[in-house]
Amino acid sequence: MKVMAQLAMVMNLDKCIGCHTCSVTCKQAWTNRSGVEYVWFNNVETRPGQGYPRRYEDQEQWQGGWTLDRKGRLKPRSGGRARRLLGIFSNPLLPSIGDYYEPWTYDYETLTSAPLSDDFPVARPYSLITGEPTKVEWSANWDDDLGGGPELARHDPVVEKISASIRLDYERAFMFYLPRICEHCLNPTCMAACPSGAIYKRAEDGIVLVDQDQCRGWRMCVTGCPYKKIYFNHKTGKAEKCTFCYPRVEVGIPTVCSETCVGRLRYIGVLLYDADRVTEAAETEDDTALYEAQLGLFLDPADPGVAEAARRDGVPEPWLEAARRSPVHALISRFKVALPLHPEYRTMPMVWYVPPLSPVVEALRDTGHDGEDAGNLFGAIDTLRIPVEYLAELFTAGDPEPVTAALRRLAAMRSYMRDTALGDPPDEAKAAVAGMTGRDVEDMYRLLALAKYDERYVIPTQARAEAAALEETACPVGYGEGGEAGPFGEGSGRPAPASVESFHALRERQTSGALLDPADRRERVNLLNWDGKGRPAGMFPGAGKKKEKS
Repeated sequence: MKVMAQLAMVMNLDKCIGCHTCSVTCKQAWTNRSGVEYVWFNNVETRPGQGYPRRYEDQEQWQGGWTLDRKGRLKPRSGGRARRLLGIFSNPLLPSIGDYYEPWTYDYETLTSAPLSDDFPVARPYSLITGEPTKVEWSANWDDDLGGGPELARHDPVVEKISASIRLDYERAFMFYLPRICEHCLNPTCMAACPSGAIYKRAEDGIVLVDQDQCRGWRMCVTGCPYKKIYFNHKTGKAEKCTFCYPRVEVGIPTVCSETCVGRLRYIGVLLYDADRVTEAAETEDDTALYEAQLGLFLDPADPGVAEAARRDGVPEPWLEAARRSPVHALISRFKVALPLHPEYRTMPMVWYVPPLSPVVEALRDTGHDGEDAGNLFGAIDTLRIPVEYLAELFTAGDPEPVTAALRRLAAMRSYMRDTALGDPPDEAKAAVAGMTGRDVEDMYRLLALAKYDERYVIPTQARAEAAALEETACPVGYGEGGEAGPFGEGSGRPAPASVESFHALRERQTSGALLDPADRRERVNLLNWDGKGRPAGMFPGAGKKKEKS
């Protein structure tokens, strides 16, 4: 057994209101520059719907994720090395810009400066890629406008799978929101598909990143990722993806999407897992058994044997302590109310979801019954407005049992805590029906409904975790000008040239493009690359033109 630690996330879909605040703040922090105008590292999908990019879940078309060969061994669905080599210069298994959407802006200048006339001026849409007039036909959250309606929902790959047991007429319409980021998988296909070895999984926290120096822009990773959460920067010619906001989590601050989430539905914590059994779990033959197989990888941090093995394998003590307090471990392994997204892709995803329960209560109230009564609530789970079959196709490869069990635990929590709120004695029988104790229900309620900031985000900082090691290598004597090692050990001296290049030498390559005229790109500057010194050209729009005229 080899114990490793991984930062993971759980999202409570019962709380998501589809406000897209997480998407906007992520966009401003990470993809607010030229070349990635169409990219959303975080997006919120309306389900049922086609998602972003359109129909990304249709692996018959896009060939993402893993499959098993005749010997039961894992292989990328897109093919082995030979197949990728033959198609390295022509890869047809890629979503087009139309599958994502062509980003646009509006000609606000015409709208605000048009002379007085009988006709109201119109701000025409312009493509952010070509600068030419465009027709708006799709976007990353286009499903919002017709969420649950048959016009779009019938194209949902999940709906197509269960079409025999789902109806899309108005009286049975249903919808919920599904926020998505990179899954930072234990068994990422993108990493296996990359010909240049640019994608790697950090050993210290499990975050999957793209080495921009190594990336050659083959885009095999885009095909390999079944969630389509790797994007191609058409300006730099490199692949980019969600970084789990690693500069923030390294100092103990949650990701931007979590920090700004209005519904407080995201949880971040540490999971310990057995790295030696990841491949074995991913090779589980039955798709419906993959959820339990991945669940079996996670280790109990309170077990003295696990803790000892983790110390032996180099897991720092602060990470062990964070794993014991991890809200993610509690929701996934203790309460078992969080489920993985599409485990049948065999990537072992590490962003899990608490399925939505809210509509069942409203449906019961509409019939005149007490929506919080345990008997009514348990009996109605199989007839949810959001079909259990749909949730099962999303989270458990079609097996309804784990979904039903999670919903029953959530229902038991609601009924049990209502008695407490009304002053009635707690009914242990309600908890027992869902396989829980009263203490379990109260702890789960505190985590899902009342948890404070430091309970939702339990993130060990890299600096604290490695402080002892750094002190051991510290030297009180000064070091030479030309040496690579600094006062805190090897690698802590002068900054690597790549860091300087990222913020200075590549400023021109990463400067944002103009909104309307591609030739006017020098008129705008990306403040994310500004070091705060001087006044970069383009900071004040139009200043360059005025100087030229004078």
